[in-house]
Amino acid sequence: MNWNAKDMDTYIQQKEYIDTLIVPLLKLETIPERMKSSSSSTEFLMYLTSFIEAQFKGRIMLLPPFSYTQSTDLVEMGNVLSVDLQKMQFKHVFYITTDPTWNTVEMDGQVIWLPPIPLENMDKQLKQSVIEDQLKQVLPKFTLKWSES
Repeated sequence: MNWNAKDMDTYIQQKEYIDTLIVPLLKLETIPERMKSSSSSTEFLMYLTSFIEAQFKGRIMLLPPFSYTQSTDLVEMGNVLSVDLQKMQFKHVFYITTDPTWNTVEMDGQVIWLPPIPLENMDKQLKQSVIEDQLKQVLPKFTLKWSES
């Protein structure tokens, strides 16, 4: 399920089955020398989270990405997100990011850090293969949480 009106209607009708929230966390670098790598990381993360949502449609709600800059206080952002997203009452919350700094921030939910992989010069088939490999890295984290409940 995506955060749009059509999928929200389905979510409201079937929310007992949709127990997992995916929250992409995107660092937007504003320093000119880092903007290209930041945009590449964004492309990777958005492609991956969309792929995850498609694989688990009916179980996962994918939020729009939360974007921040290098000046953002991640502890404060993490606290605000944790409090606000708890109101949505999802059983499992996963924050997915390519920014390793989030590994040091306490959150209500699990932070999954993945190294960014530049996709811009890959053909469609290779890109798909890379994303499937990344899903294999993430899947055990999901299944472990799902099995605990």
